[in-house]
Amino acid sequence: MTPFILAALMFAVLGVSYVKGYDLVKAKSPGHLPQFYLIMATVRMLLVLTLVGCYVLRTENKEDVVHFVLACLGMYAVMMVVTLSMRH
Repeated sequence: MTPFILAALMFAVLGVSYVKGYDLVKAKSPGHLPQFYLIMATVRMLLVLTLVGCYVLRTENKEDVVHFVLACLGMYAVMMVVTLSMRH
């Protein structure tokens, strides 16, 4: 599996988990939505940084690293825009 496909799958799982978690927290305890958002933002950031860091340490070709990092930044931005713009 290529790293780009792995990254895309990870972003898809993170986006779906945010949406489903948001719905669950909103239904059960709406007062905890700010904490949920901060926890999910931290988890997303840590997972993305871990994935990028592992790829950077594993890959010797600088051009591939730059392309992967730019792709991850783009996917992260798209994930954030999509999840934050959804009206629940």
